[in-house]
This record gives sequence, C-alpha cells and structure tokens, in this order.
Amino acid sequence: MSHATLLALVLFLDAMMGEPRWLWSRVPHPAVLMGRVVGWCDARFNRGSSRKARGVAVMVTLGLAALALGALLSALPWPLEVLIAAILLAQRSLVDHVRAVADGLRISLAEGRRMVARIVSRDTRAMDESAAARAAIESGAENLSDGVIAPAFWFLILGLPGLLLYKITNTADSMIGYRTPRHRDFGWAAARFDDLLNWVPARLTALLIMAVHLRPDIWPLIRRDAALHRSPNAGWPESAMAPVLGVALAGPRSYDGQMQQFPFVHPDGRRNLTAADVEACCAALWRTWTLALGLTVLLALV
Repeated sequence: MSHATLLALVLFLDAMMGEPRWLWSRVPHPAVLMGRVVGWCDARFNRGSSRKARGVAVMVTLGLAALALGALLSALPWPLEVLIAAILLAQRSLVDHVRAVADGLRISLAEGRRMVARIVSRDTRAMDESAAARAAIESGAENLSDGVIAPAFWFLILGLPGLLLYKITNTADSMIGYRTPRHRDFGWAAARFDDLLNWVPARLTALLIMAVHLRPDIWPLIRRDAALHRSPNAGWPESAMAPVLGVALAGPRSYDGQMQQFPFVHPDGRRNLTAADVEACCAALWRTWTLALGLTVLLALV
C-alpha cells in the first residue's frame, strides 16, 4: 500500500480518534517517551566542554535510532502502521485545545487565561481577552504546521521512518533548542535540524491556508510578514492565518515577567479579538485539514 493511501487513512483516523484520555492516562504517549529520552540525553551529555559537538552527536544518534525504529515498525501489518502514525499526528487534539480557549473566554477572562496557559509558554496572568485569543490563534496556526502538516509530509516522503525522525527532532527542539546559557551550544543541532525539516512543511501550510480560503492575493503579505518572525518557519502559517481571519497576530508579549517587543503580523488587521475569532481559527484549521486530506487522496489515486 502506498504512503499516500496510508496517509489518507492516518489523517482520517487522527481526526476521528484524537487523544483518548482513557488510554494515555494509563500508558505514556509516544511523545512523552521521546521527551524522556531527550531529557535523559540533556542530563547525561550536556556538560563539560565541546557541548555543541556533543549535541550534534546526540541528534545524529537519535535520528538514526528513529529511522531504524521506523523501519522495524513499517514491517507490521498496515492497520498497525496507520494506528501508530495517527497517534503521532495532532489535528483533533490541536483543534480541541484551541477551541477550549474560546469556550473559556465565554465563561470568564480568568478561565480563558487558564486554557491558553495550557498551549503557550508566554505569561498569561495579565492577558486581556484580545491577547488570550491572539495567543490561541498563533498556537493553532504554528501547530497546524508542526503537529499535522509536517509529520504528514515526512510520512508521505519516507513512511514511518520519516515520521519518527521528524517527531524526535521536533521534540528535541522544543526541549533543548533554545538560546539559553544551558542550551545555546548543546541544543544548536536540534534547532538547526528542526528548521531544516520544517522548511518545506511551514511554507506548504501557508499555501494550504491561502488556497482553501481562495485568497491568492495575500501571498505578498505572507512573504512580507513571515520574514519578520524570529523563526525561519513559524512565521509562515501565522502570516497566512492572520489575513484570512482579518486580524493582527504576534506583537508585544511577556515571557518570564519581561515584556518583549515583536512586530505585528498583518498589522492592518483587527487588534480587538474575541472568542469568535478563536472559533474562526478552528474552522480554518479544519478547512485546511480537509484540503490536505483531499490532496492526499488524489495522490493515492494517482
């Protein structure tokens, strides 16, 4: 069975199944296991001299191990392969988490802040409704790329080996790929490899958002605003989501008690956001997923 056919089944199963709490409350999720491996490597090897070289060696080792494990799992019957891949995609859970912010904001600002704190790392205590909604939309756009389109892309290209390679790299980047004194050198390889694996999917995500909303006119805006983002990839889906919703994203936000000045994405968009804008983002996430599924089915038929 082709990768495209399997991917179509994977996308559909993930959308239907999501993240069943009854299962992951009893056994650790594969992403949790990957996080434990990365954490162990950080504690064991991020010390002494030559930390950048150690970080490169760790990422090469983890990457090769992921490819080897993926190859072994690919020998399983195709229903199990589809199930494993579906577990490692996050469309349903992504939309559920983003929509929870909209539901929270309808109850109270405090509940909206509590829900958005589950999906972003920035400070949430002083957020007003617009800031909470904006953070949820940004997280939705970025994680559409990281959690759905990118893993689907690498599964389409390389099957389970590609998917596991992407997931271990993305997990490592989220844990050690920071320019902090501890991780600036050791996490360098994780951050750079994650940038490489996300380069095509991030731009593909922007194209899908633009195409499914029939907005080819916003491509110049996407290219302009994506270049302003501190990440070479995260700005692309955000820069597509902002104009299709008619809102301004990014802008100033606080991390660890310190306000940081980031430029607005689509600065001409509305800056007063509400729960309705978060719901509109959820709808955009499902429309984009539908287009991705449709294109995958076409590839399978070809």
